[in-house]
Amino acid sequence: MKLNSKQLRQMHDDGYLVLKGMVPLVMVHAARQAINHHLGEYGMPPDELNSYRAQTYCRSITRDAALTDLFNKTPVFAACEQLVGVGNLLAATSAQIALRFPRADTEPQPPHGHIDGQGTGTNGIPRGEFARSFTMLAVVLLSDLPKPYSGNFTVWPGTHRQFETIFKEKGPAYLADGIGAVELCSEPVQITGEPGDVVLTHHQLVHTAVANSCPDIRYAAIFRGRHKDAEQIGVAAMTDIWREWEGLRQGS
Repeated sequence: MKLNSKQLRQMHDDGYLVLKGMVPLVMVHAARQAINHHLGEYGMPPDELNSYRAQTYCRSITRDAALTDLFNKTPVFAACEQLVGVGNLLAATSAQIALRFPRADTEPQPPHGHIDGQGTGTNGIPRGEFARSFTMLAVVLLSDLPKPYSGNFTVWPGTHRQFETIFKEKGPAYLADGIGAVELCSEPVQITGEPGDVVLTHHQLVHTAVANSCPDIRYAAIFRGRHKDAEQIGVAAMTDIWREWEGLRQGS
């Protein structure tokens, strides 16, 4: 698949794209079967739930081909590679298995977003610290999301550019304390879709998963696409947000 000029412009301006039907249903079903098998065999220890929510469920299968192939062996990889430049994208070695279970109540609260990299103590980064380790998110929907407040992946368009300005003024370490004090430049967009659809976002876009007020579990696999030089570039990409996006710079 080749992204067109309109899609490249949307990625630049809004910081995200929704790509329909990128993953074949047979692969979606294989991934969901692997997840459900793991849940049935090993369950979810209550004392691990906070880290599961912040990091990943089903840790022992995150490197299995049934999950990583969703990124590496589908048009998702080609779309991401087009954005960063041919030869610049690393293959995924693991997936984040992101489940959102139904709430007991049906009155969801308004969503509050974040930028990945702020340490919370449960997400693998100590509280009060920050990191920048990837170039883009690729969120593969593994279940139907026909309406809002179903655990939808949610974005605030344009906030990647807003925070480039903020980090230039205050420094990347500003992220360590979170973004709660910032008035965001846009309203949240809850993304609906079907199994096999994919959401691509810039690493600096504010996002979250909203509460799930429907009867069913929300299934998704999230990949952190990395430019081959992302580790070396580090936090410099927070104030130069297109540094790792050679393909987008040339095509837009």
